[in-house]
Amino acid sequence: MTDPAGPAAATLSFGPFTVTPHERLVTRDGVVLPMGAKSFDTLIALMSRPNEVVSKWDLMGLVWPGMSVEETNLRFHIAALRKALGDGKDGARYITTLSGRGYCFVAPISQAGVEAERRRAPQAELPLVKLPNRLQRMVGRADAVATVSDKLITSRFVTIVGPGGVGKTAVAVAIAHDLLATFAEAAHFVDLAAVSDPDLVITSLLLMLGLPVQTDDPMPALLAHLHDKRMLLVLDNCEHVIAAAAPLAAEIFQAAPQVHILATSREALRVEGEQVYRLAPLGVPPDDSELTAAVARTYPALELFLERAKASGAQIALDNSNAVIAAGICRKLDGMALAIELAAGRVEAYGLEQTAALLDERLNLLWQGQRTAPPRQKTLQATLDWSYGLLSELERLVLRRLAVFAGHFTIDAALEVVPDEQVDRGLLFDAIDSLVAKSMVAPRPIGAMMRYRLLDTTRAYLLAIEDDGSALAGRHASYYRRWLQQAGTKWATVPSADERAIHFSALHNVRAALDWCFGPTGDVSIGIALAAAAAPIFLAMSLLTECRRWSERALAAIDSASRGSAEEMHLQAALGLTLMFTRGGSEAARNALTRAFAIAETLGDAPNQLQLLGRMHIFHERVGQFGAALGYAQQSLVVAEALGDPASLALAQSLLGVSLHLGGEHRGALKTLEAAWRGPGTERISTVYGFDHRNRAGISLARELWLQGRPAQARQLAQQTVAEAAQMDHPITLCIALIWAVSIDLWTGDLAAADDNVDRFIAHAESRSMGPYLAVGRGVKGELAIRRGDAASGVETIRRCLQELHESGYELLTTTFDIALVHGHLALGQIEQSAHLIDDAIRLVEQSGDHLYMPELLRMKGKVLLSRPQPNIEEAERQIREALELGRRTGAKAWELRAAIDLAKLAADRGEAMRLLQSALAGFAEGSETADIKAATEILESL
Repeated sequence: MTDPAGPAAATLSFGPFTVTPHERLVTRDGVVLPMGAKSFDTLIALMSRPNEVVSKWDLMGLVWPGMSVEETNLRFHIAALRKALGDGKDGARYITTLSGRGYCFVAPISQAGVEAERRRAPQAELPLVKLPNRLQRMVGRADAVATVSDKLITSRFVTIVGPGGVGKTAVAVAIAHDLLATFAEAAHFVDLAAVSDPDLVITSLLLMLGLPVQTDDPMPALLAHLHDKRMLLVLDNCEHVIAAAAPLAAEIFQAAPQVHILATSREALRVEGEQVYRLAPLGVPPDDSELTAAVARTYPALELFLERAKASGAQIALDNSNAVIAAGICRKLDGMALAIELAAGRVEAYGLEQTAALLDERLNLLWQGQRTAPPRQKTLQATLDWSYGLLSELERLVLRRLAVFAGHFTIDAALEVVPDEQVDRGLLFDAIDSLVAKSMVAPRPIGAMMRYRLLDTTRAYLLAIEDDGSALAGRHASYYRRWLQQAGTKWATVPSADERAIHFSALHNVRAALDWCFGPTGDVSIGIALAAAAAPIFLAMSLLTECRRWSERALAAIDSASRGSAEEMHLQAALGLTLMFTRGGSEAARNALTRAFAIAETLGDAPNQLQLLGRMHIFHERVGQFGAALGYAQQSLVVAEALGDPASLALAQSLLGVSLHLGGEHRGALKTLEAAWRGPGTERISTVYGFDHRNRAGISLARELWLQGRPAQARQLAQQTVAEAAQMDHPITLCIALIWAVSIDLWTGDLAAADDNVDRFIAHAESRSMGPYLAVGRGVKGELAIRRGDAASGVETIRRCLQELHESGYELLTTTFDIALVHGHLALGQIEQSAHLIDDAIRLVEQSGDHLYMPELLRMKGKVLLSRPQPNIEEAERQIREALELGRRTGAKAWELRAAIDLAKLAADRGEAMRLLQSALAGFAEGSETADIKAATEILESL
């Protein structure tokens, strides 16, 4: 640190301030001014070059020598310095900022000698104690060290609070080393971990200070000794002797105004003057299957894990494939530094994947750490033994019972599950307050309500101690069954991912309760009701595989007395939907949905009848039975009108509009879909139906707008529905929106947008194991290959895709892929294959009712006829003209235009060609621009 010009023993004055550099003191009119260490260094650096512009880079080099820091650090300390000096108030000006250049100290400085007897040097009788060695490199704690250092300088008394193993001592030691110069090397570290008798706390401090230990009350002599001393006093590990450490620290704080106290404890000392800093665990990477190595490395917990694993001899080449595994280890250990270090030490022996597997089976609390570690930190077991041993019997009992909760829980949940004849509600409140204070239970606000959780390491420790019996687990399962039943009725009004996250935080407890219910000591009857109540929530989160597994398990356990119950209805409905999305149009899915609907009719449950009609509607669409799907849509309208509420009507209109769209009845489809999308009651209809029907109506409406000559509006609405689906964080809804948006991209000719959307579609389908959708994604990739000139590869890809889709009973997009195949075969010169395929496709559409693509099929048949070695021009023209008339009659302007382009190319008379194209273009919205419109315009210009 550069000192101002002048002798080391000089004082410097400006305005009402006096600066004594060697004592690191600033006074105003004789009163000591509180100032952080780096703020003081900044002041000295500026005063060393008065009336001279000091660049920000030079200033950072002076204040943080040999370190690389962000400019924001400098700006923070400049602002703090100005605030401390009152710079700018009442006309006072000491520091100016020169934009783009740096800072300048502008106040006149005077200098005077200081008499030797007034210099504050460490007393001879006060030994300079060597602090414990600081870590060579401490990961992720720079902000904590800086914040606590500043607090310590300004407020004099700070306690670092946190659970065992979080790194409190390491942070405290780092702070003490950083502030050695500030306290003229007078920093004393008192480790209270080895002190078992509270009466020995003051004795330990006296011995550290080199003072005689008297048999009578030593407090007055200690306070007299410290009264005029300037020093840093670190009291480490106060929790087990807090009854003695807290009053001792309070007495020193009051009696010795220049002694600064830094304490570490698992709970606050709760005395006057104390500032509490809660040291959080290290930041962990999110639970994201798409997490990359580059992003994962930015999280301190993973950085520490990699460093410690490497130090233990492991060789980890972190890449995108194993970053998710390493991140999962850090999350499992809650970002706790000690736990991460212990797990990292096992990687060299077990490898990354096996270490993760061992942690998933059960946290290994006996893995050994460094030989030099304190006994309480050699294993997680020792650390938790230490913390558990400090609790009262009531606190231990409550903590053991709280271990029944997996993940977060509310105080309401605890009040319903924990109390019995041993623990009443009043005692429970007191115990939880105390456990939070002692860092054994972690509080966290989620939304407007406080939630609590036990760290996974703590929970694993408690579950190994004692099982509090089935009564506790039964109360836990019953509570979450009731919670799910209440939450399920409100789920339709939870529109955003952030709001759903509040409820999602409880699903860990639901899973744990289901595991117990269907386990060897569980209660199956509670489990059946719990699985039925959980099904809508699992579907709302697109947790398809999990929903299917629990539904199957519960249905297998249902007895004859429960057949035909509401629980069976919900379970069958969930099973049918999840089988449909994960395995396609299987008979098992059809049977489950049919059974659920029959129960709903028997029970006279109209709302669930409507929900199930929606599921049966999409099931029959997906298996290619479009006439049957239309029948279910019409039936849903009858049920919705009887219910009479706007949301039910909007749902039914969505179903009917989609059926009309797929049936090629475009004018009716447009009107019905607009009502479903924009009419009253069109707030999101709820993802408990399996997906958001309003969003599905919106993307179908976008396709109708494209077909009816409004491509710009279509693109805008498609983008809007995809964005809304993404915001919902619901993969099924997003997949539906994306795949229909891809069709608009392909129709428009925007292959780049189609590529991007299908990649997103495939990623989300993979995330929820939606097998048929993965085949659809590959099929679209094949169509893109054909469009880009790689017909051979594209045809083969679509063939494989269609085979998979036929095997899974998914026929919704068969016609689309057949048309793409015809294009591919024509490009390869395989005319006969094209001819057979187009005829088969037309017959299939006539049978199934999928008339949306009929104009395109007729047009493509004409193109096939024209491609024969001996083209049948007359028949080809008839087919294309029929396509044009069908498009015009049904209102599908886009299909009409395509047919008009082909006919114009065939027309011998220019006038007829121009009339065909002008008539087809006339219905398009102004400013429309697609590949077809460009082609038609070019032909007109050539004519």
